[in-house]
Amino acid sequence: MNIENEIARATLKVAGELYGPDINPEMIQLQKTRADFEGNLTIVVFPFLKISKKKPEDTAREIGEALVKETQVVASFNVVKGFLNLVVSQAAWVSLLNDINANPDFGYKKATEDSELVMIEYSSPNTNKPLHLGHVRNNLLGWSLAQIMEANGYRVVKTNIVNDRGIHICKSMLAWQKWGNGETPQTSGKKGDHLIGDYYVLFDKHYRKETALLKSQYISEGMPEKEAEEKAKNEAPLIKEAHDMLVKWENNDNEVRALWEKMNSWVYAGFDETYKAMGVSFDNIYYESQTYLRGKAKVEEGLEKGLFERHEDNSVWADLTDEGLDKKLLLRSDGTSVYMTQDIGTAEMRFNDYPIDKMIYVVGNEQNYHFQVLSILLDRLGYKWGRELVHFSYGMVELPNGKMKSREGTVVDADDLIDVMTADARRTADEAGKNDDLTENEKQAIARIVGMGALKYFILKVDARKNMLFNPEESIDFNGNTGPFIQYTHARIKSIMRKAEAAGINVENLAAGEKAMLNEKETELVQKMNSFAAVVEQAGKDYSPSGIANYCYELTKEFNQWYHDYSVLNADDKQTRRTRLVLAKNVAKIIRNGMALLGIEVPERM
Repeated sequence: MNIENEIARATLKVAGELYGPDINPEMIQLQKTRADFEGNLTIVVFPFLKISKKKPEDTAREIGEALVKETQVVASFNVVKGFLNLVVSQAAWVSLLNDINANPDFGYKKATEDSELVMIEYSSPNTNKPLHLGHVRNNLLGWSLAQIMEANGYRVVKTNIVNDRGIHICKSMLAWQKWGNGETPQTSGKKGDHLIGDYYVLFDKHYRKETALLKSQYISEGMPEKEAEEKAKNEAPLIKEAHDMLVKWENNDNEVRALWEKMNSWVYAGFDETYKAMGVSFDNIYYESQTYLRGKAKVEEGLEKGLFERHEDNSVWADLTDEGLDKKLLLRSDGTSVYMTQDIGTAEMRFNDYPIDKMIYVVGNEQNYHFQVLSILLDRLGYKWGRELVHFSYGMVELPNGKMKSREGTVVDADDLIDVMTADARRTADEAGKNDDLTENEKQAIARIVGMGALKYFILKVDARKNMLFNPEESIDFNGNTGPFIQYTHARIKSIMRKAEAAGINVENLAAGEKAMLNEKETELVQKMNSFAAVVEQAGKDYSPSGIANYCYELTKEFNQWYHDYSVLNADDKQTRRTRLVLAKNVAKIIRNGMALLGIEVPERM
């Protein structure tokens, strides 16, 4: 039973009978009754006054009296000025609880063959370094958003674009050539992405020394400091060698390409381990080495159609001044591409691969302008979803000790963070005595689930648009608005269910009987559970994992308050015990379903 829909239906009918045919569904405004008034749901009657031509109190009273006669869902009512507070009947709450209990996927909509196809791009790593804390937020947001869109009945394709070409890749390659001595992940004992990241840092270390020496030389020759610094950066032997290597790569030099493929394969193996540990995956992975030429061809095609313009130096530009923007470079004078060109090429490949209805890019807010431009360009090039592409823009994430700097080797690696979170979860559980009855394998498995749950929840509960400070110590807390608090509540409920089964109660097929009675806190709990479907729907509209996270916390908090006041297994009678077991069982189910939308596992025991 959908209580809100039934009340809305009945209200539309009785108001029409009372005040005439001009009543329409938009007039019916239903909201949860304020805590300081009696009732469960409230109808705002002000929209009816123009037609009823009566005082707010009189209009509310007339509608309330009619509703009690029209539907068994409404047991009684009270009027506070222009607000009609409705008390929902016990039978309606019990029926709703049975409906929730009967649906294992309550709150989810299933996709059909006709559902819109949403493509979501996230991760977007570079193959010159391992994934770091910033990538963690990106991946967790992207994965969660994909689960939320699926739960809203969309077909979803999860994609990744790997930045596997360019000068930054050549820097790592050149450093390995010069100082690697044939080192491999196997000989070093390092993950491949970490090994390559070390050489990227090593390149920068030597490059800084070269530029410092050249800068001093140029200044001693009478050159101004800024000019000397800029010239040193461009004239340093290492950067010249890296540029030469890039030219060779673009000219398909066999030796350079072989080295590039070998080193990238090490990185991909490392990435796969990290993705698995984070619990994220992709349906398709694209590589910029495969898309940049497509982008150049698409720009040339747009040039022929008069969409773009070529300047005297042979560079190609898009004039966006009619959109209130500036002119955007698409091809340099030497014919090489820029990031925008590559994104156009990637879009073209994706559109050929999938019948995309909506495209969502999960990329940090420093790229807001880039995606504003990309949207216009894709629209001009004829992609139906171009103008309406979604840039899921998120803020930066930092640790209490400050920002991360890749080239200086001060990155907070995702792998290190995952290891720390798992170790902290194990230590916290051991100290709290929560692991006493578990085997060593169980302790390790739960530490992983809790550690990753703490990390994911702490990041996802924050509005994605905001910059955030991630504090590992605060995230692993079994009290308050944390992942472990919610996970522990789920484990507590599962423990109750196991005890019920041991006592011979058929937990799997519980159903609250017709004579079941719910107290005020229990009806509030059912009402809270019922709102899960609306929360999922709103999270899909707003692209908001934080909405799901905060709902899970609110439901968990409400359950714990109820559980503190009322016994489940030691209830006064069998019917009350059965009803409370149904309540607890379904709270656990909705916690599991909600946390799954965040990519968070919930353990059976803790």
